[in-house]
Formats: sequence, structure tokens, C-alpha cells
Amino acid sequence: MKIVVLDGHTLNPGDLSWDALRALGEVALFDRTLPEQVAARCADAEIIITNKALVPREIIAAMPRLRFIAVTATGFNIVDAAAAKERGIPVSNVPLYGTRAVAQFTIALLLELCHHVGAHADSVRAGDWVKSADWCYARTPLLELDGLTFGVVGWGRIGQATADIARAMGMKIIAASRSAKPPPDEVEFLALDEVFRRADVVSLHCPLTPETKGLVNASRLALMKPTAFLLNTSRGPLLDEAAVAAALNSGRLAAAGLDVLSTEPPKADNPLLSAKNCLITPHQAWAAKAARSRLMETTVANVRAFLAGQPVNVVNAA
Repeated sequence: MKIVVLDGHTLNPGDLSWDALRALGEVALFDRTLPEQVAARCADAEIIITNKALVPREIIAAMPRLRFIAVTATGFNIVDAAAAKERGIPVSNVPLYGTRAVAQFTIALLLELCHHVGAHADSVRAGDWVKSADWCYARTPLLELDGLTFGVVGWGRIGQATADIARAMGMKIIAASRSAKPPPDEVEFLALDEVFRRADVVSLHCPLTPETKGLVNASRLALMKPTAFLLNTSRGPLLDEAAVAAALNSGRLAAAGLDVLSTEPPKADNPLLSAKNCLITPHQAWAAKAARSRLMETTVANVRAFLAGQPVNVVNAA
């Protein structure tokens, strides 16, 4: 069984093992694969494993031996799942691996916006405390979260886990959800625009779909309190990036903490890179070692289940 891993570096930069996967077949392992390299590297593949390397319809059509595609992520829009289904090729993902890691990271972004811990630590290292006339000082305002309103857009596993932490810090939880189920205790479900209008912090946890692309646009930003924070650890294209940058630069939005951008790595002219009060991290919320270990284990289990004739976590079965 020929297994091709197109972009294994982000999943395993060297601190995990591929041995369990190698036990299932002949593995061709590539750290990174450019779009123009996919066809050649997958020419005789029976199984393709990908994280962000695109597997479009034309690649699927050109691979006569291809039988299974495993995505080492929850989102699977990088694979043309419909084209794979037409050929009877299951596509699997990993639905549960980074819930707590992403929730923790989201709150880390929020706390950094509240306290600017890194900037104050740098200030101390630069000698500012040694030279201070007072026993303490603050370079930026410090914000207490207790009693503020945390708005969750997307009441899935990660949104709920993030809300749990925010609630533990004394925040009131409101959410926009497509679920028809009644909200849990101490959570209020509201229309999307009302969440943006009422929240002191809006945190995005919804998938990227045609309906959610550009969800945070100029009109929705205009609903927000000028003191509000925006967090996005989901998908970059949920934001109209020019509109968010304009809101930050004009003071219409107080701050943003973002782990994702529309193009990754970003282009140098992305307006958010130079926007005021915009904290950006390099799409790493998912990447704690424990989470990556679960991701590796589930991916191997997905391949093993396919080889046993009982594929699991299939996203194109319906």
C-alpha cells in the first residue's frame, strides 16, 4: 500500500513518530509540497495524507490507484470531497483533537490583549522597572474581564470549551448558534447581529462556508462597541480584513487577537499586519504537542480503519 504524506512538517516537526503509519504500508513522506508538485508525488499513491496541500478534482481524476484521502485536520476544504465521492474514494478528517488546545489559545490571546504581559515583560528586561520611580507601573491600561460579556459565534465543541473558560473568569456568555437545542444554563442564544451588538468580546468558532465567508464585515463591525475585542482562531476568510483593519485604525474596534489570516503565510501588504492594536499569531492554536499527538493517532486510526474495510470519520459519505 503506497501512502503519500504531502505536508507532514506542521503535524510532526520532529517530536512525534511516523512509525505507526509506516507499519501500514510504504510511506513517501514530504515535509512540504507545492501545488505543482502534487501530481508527480501522488502519481502512484493509493492513500494521500494532507494537511494544507490542495487535492483538487484534477488531481483526484489523474490518480488511477487512489483509494483513500486522509486530512490531518478538522477542516477538509482543501480536498474536493465531491470529486472523491464520485470515484468512490472516502475522505476522512480528524474531528476531535485540539478542542482544549484551541480554547486555551483563544483565551491566551484575550488575556494578552487585556494585560499585554509580553510587552511588560520586555519592558522589565529593557531596564524600565530598575529605573522606575514607583514600585509598579503599567505601560498600557489593564482590563478585568469579570462581569463583561463574551460572545461566541459558532456553538460547537471549541466554542463551548472557550466559553467554559470565559465563564470561569466571571464573564457572561452569549452565543449565536444554528442549533435548535435550548442553550445550557447561563448561556443566552441570540441572533448573530445581536451577539456583535452586545458582546464586549466576540470570539469566532464557526467553519468557513460560503455563508460565513466575510462574516465580519463593515456593517457588522459597526454594530460592535468601540471598546470591544475581536478574536479569531477559526478561519481567516471569516473576516473582511480591510474592514477590520479600518475599524482598528479608526478606533471603531478596540483590539483584535487573530491566529488565522485569509492567506497563510500572509502577503506583506495584508492590512492587518500593520493595523493598530492587532495581535497576530501564526496559526498555531491547534499545535500543542498533545493535540498534534492526538491528531497523528487519529489519522493513523483512520487509515487503519479504511484498510480494514470500515472507514471512519468520513466527510463525504452522505
